[in-house]
Amino acid sequence: MEEERIKVLSFPSDSPPLSIIAAAKIAGIALPTQTSTSGSLTLSLSNGLELHGNYVILRYIGRVAAVRNFYGDDAFHAAQIDEWLEYAPTLLLGSEFENACSYMDVYMEKRTFFVSHSFSIADIAIWSGLAGAGQRWESLRKSSKYPNLVRWYNSVSAEYSDALNEVTALYVGKKGLGKQVAAKPKEQKSADGNSSDKVNLGSRPSSEIDLPYAELGKVRLRFAPEPSGYLHIGHSKAALLNQYFAQRYQGEVILRFDDTNPTKESNEFVENLIKDVETLGIKYQMITYTSDYFPKLMDMAEKLIKEGKAYVDDTPREQMQKERMDGIESKCRSNSVEENLKLWKEMIAGSERGLQCCLRGKLDMQDPNKSLRDPVYYRCNPVPHHRIGAKYKLYPTYDFACPFVDAEEGITHALRSSEYHDRNAQYYRIQEDMGMRKVHIYEFSRLNMVYTLLSKRKLLWFVQMGKVDGWDDPRFPTVQGIVRRGLKIEALIQFILEQGASKNLNLMEWDKLWTINKKIIDPVCPRHTAVIEERKVLLTLTDGPDEPFVRIIPRHKKYDGAGEKATTYTKRIWIDYADAEYISVNEEVTLMDWGNAIVKEIIKDQDGNITQLVGVLHLQGSVKTTKLKLTWLAETSELVNLSLVEFDYLITKKKLEEGEDFLDALNPCTKKETAAIGDSNIRNLKQGEILQLERKGYFRCDVPFVRPSKPVVLIAIPDGRQQSVLK
Repeated sequence: MEEERIKVLSFPSDSPPLSIIAAAKIAGIALPTQTSTSGSLTLSLSNGLELHGNYVILRYIGRVAAVRNFYGDDAFHAAQIDEWLEYAPTLLLGSEFENACSYMDVYMEKRTFFVSHSFSIADIAIWSGLAGAGQRWESLRKSSKYPNLVRWYNSVSAEYSDALNEVTALYVGKKGLGKQVAAKPKEQKSADGNSSDKVNLGSRPSSEIDLPYAELGKVRLRFAPEPSGYLHIGHSKAALLNQYFAQRYQGEVILRFDDTNPTKESNEFVENLIKDVETLGIKYQMITYTSDYFPKLMDMAEKLIKEGKAYVDDTPREQMQKERMDGIESKCRSNSVEENLKLWKEMIAGSERGLQCCLRGKLDMQDPNKSLRDPVYYRCNPVPHHRIGAKYKLYPTYDFACPFVDAEEGITHALRSSEYHDRNAQYYRIQEDMGMRKVHIYEFSRLNMVYTLLSKRKLLWFVQMGKVDGWDDPRFPTVQGIVRRGLKIEALIQFILEQGASKNLNLMEWDKLWTINKKIIDPVCPRHTAVIEERKVLLTLTDGPDEPFVRIIPRHKKYDGAGEKATTYTKRIWIDYADAEYISVNEEVTLMDWGNAIVKEIIKDQDGNITQLVGVLHLQGSVKTTKLKLTWLAETSELVNLSLVEFDYLITKKKLEEGEDFLDALNPCTKKETAAIGDSNIRNLKQGEILQLERKGYFRCDVPFVRPSKPVVLIAIPDGRQQSVLK
């Protein structure tokens, strides 16, 4: 029975079957609905037949859906799904709810899904039961009582957010499913006496995190990158965290470019940052620029000068830094307002005298927190700005501009990584001196990766020195770089949500991220075949087909959505030299997607290198008895030339110590290219398509087929286990 035969789903107005509606939405099945006065749940089909009952209908949806393993990939897994469908109603029993949660939490400790390795209607049934528990489940999500169950629930919610959000938005009010709760203020006093709240994702997943002082519908956040490079994995955490809180509290996110340093910034970086933010799926309300506020910032600086809260200083930079460290007041600190205004005008004009000066805030030179020791507010810079040209000869510092623009734009919470912790007191003090509304700072731990540089200055060095192809090089930790290497954005989101909690800077392993990525791509990516060009060996099957023939077989044996491919069978086939070395005379081997063969003769050259093999087919042989399962390619003119590219880390140390020069830890060899031949179907790959070369690993098509003489470029995708992808 085809899915288009579904006519309508009828249900009582006060009991919408969330699991059925969600399953249909995720599967892309059109499901007209109507409320029923009879009080029964009925699925009517266009041929007049009807189905009744929640899990009967859910099983039907599972069977007709074009989703791999939605109702199990075999009879055993289908039976396991049935068990969970029978268990799901336990969540509706108030007295058994927490017992059920406890049982499922233990069960999910080492599992990603409830049945086997695929998302199924069992997951939908349990998810719907938890969501249907309303406030009771929401309160448990905020505790650390059931971490494994909450991890799974959050993962499903994130992976299928579009469908689940749409369904719950339509039906949540009818049952009170999963209503959001305004957070209660929780204030922690830091050493400097200012309130600061840190969030660390991971063992406390993001959905358990409260935003202090947040009011539903009134939260306004900003993601404010500097346009001096491309977005990298560290920035991604901040961007996604801003979006998470905006969605949770029905607020909004502004994308603001902190463009206060024209020496480093460019329109290229702005354009690519917008592209990267959209790649992450960040839904921003508007785009703003700190440079939009330059006139107001100038007025504020002049106001502070007149109030005696800022002064112009011509102390040489190195001397000023030393005086700040030692708590020594500048000789200019006692200048009159008139003298300061005179020098301020020289700075605005960019005169020779003005270029010797900077504007500093008059805070507290004896404060133990050195960020409060008269920080610089403005510096002269004659370089034209990428947006507004040469209008200004001086620019505000981040420390001065950020608290002003945050307050001016109505930001309620400024999310900052914990590396800025010591400057939080400065942020609050500057807002206070300006007489502006206080913005709450919310800290989160910065994300660092092993063997990885996240400094834009250091990444720029690799670009300028030609050590990489550009900011989207697969060796780079930029969003464009890791996507080009084959990372799915869903994997990055899940990784950030699951990362470990710590008040210190997190040093994370790439292997964990690539393992998550593999779980996403493996169930759906098509399978192809390649043979390494160097020393490839010809196997002649003496009783093989006299004339080549073609079979159409699935590109993925367990996922129909991958489509089909044409496989050619001939008397003469190519195999990898590495495989040929393991074969013995009269050994029976399995030729994948064909059957068994017996190798009768191994021909070698004078140096002992294998040059040819001769064998016979033994298709009636059992694949279970053979030791070697070989990938192979028919000797035809249709084969495609490939370049398999594998990358390594740019540096050889897991973590650079304070003051250590990254140039001393450069990896001398970070790129390996291997020539290969691939099956003829590879010529149809599109740029960006992910595939698996059987027995070689996962790859992303970087340069698709253009002409026979130009190889298709496939970039190796790490899977979190293999040290070397290419064999």
